[in-house]
Amino acid sequence: MDARDTALLEVRPEIPSAKILPGMSSEELFQNQTLRPICKLQDDLMVAVFRNYVRKHKNVFHDLNVEKRLDYIENAIHKDMKFRNSLKGIVIGQFTLLEYKLYIENSSALNKRMMNIVKERLKSNIQLLELVA
Repeated sequence: MDARDTALLEVRPEIPSAKILPGMSSEELFQNQTLRPICKLQDDLMVAVFRNYVRKHKNVFHDLNVEKRLDYIENAIHKDMKFRNSLKGIVIGQFTLLEYKLYIENSSALNKRMMNIVKERLKSNIQLLELVA
């Protein structure tokens, strides 16, 4: 393992609820060992990126009620490919070389898991997305 990989692994937060159990699928294992810690680490950056996305889309988000804001987050991640790819890059850029090799073997299923985690993190941070004067 090179210095970059070691440094990446050292800065990742531990998530006690991200259990590693025998019999887990390789996708679930990757999700709990890699995706969840990276998404937690990158949480502040993803909130800032989403704020910028909202600003670039005329702040419509701030005129919506809570339910519509949750829908807005979901639609932004699922329908705006440029935004989605930006979020994926924020996560993939934190992979070690070995993790990247595992990722490319099953990127479709792992992308789905990754975007679900990102979406849930943004939704759980909805109060942080309030318009700041």
